[in-house]
Amino acid sequence: MGSRKQDSSIARKEANKDVVKASLNNCPSSPRKMRLVADIIRGEQVDKALYILKYSKKEASNKLEKLLLSAMANWQTKNEGADIEEANLIIKEIFVDSARQLKRLRPAPQGRGYRIRKRSNHVTLILGNKEN
Repeated sequence: MGSRKQDSSIARKEANKDVVKASLNNCPSSPRKMRLVADIIRGEQVDKALYILKYSKKEASNKLEKLLLSAMANWQTKNEGADIEEANLIIKEIFVDSARQLKRLRPAPQGRGYRIRKRSNHVTLILGNKEN
């Protein structure tokens, strides 16, 4: 009974070798602005996504480019000796969740104060093979 459990864990590790995750937490930009860029690169091949992010004018693309490079480095450490160009890596999943908000007050006319919400987000990026 113990050997079957061990065999399934080995098979799971082999299957997880192709899937790599990287995350960016508490990024100080609004989730709505980050989702615009994340939607562009979802499902793209890694080299094409890097090209898109490098030449995009959005500020969020710089942060996502660094996150994608980090995910590629994670894949490289997980698969030592394998070539990243031959792996056919794509962006399987990318999602943006909202993080905490910093709440501030801005002075307004007649002694009032308008509330400002400075938003931040969490980004999770998952790379995988094109075949899977």
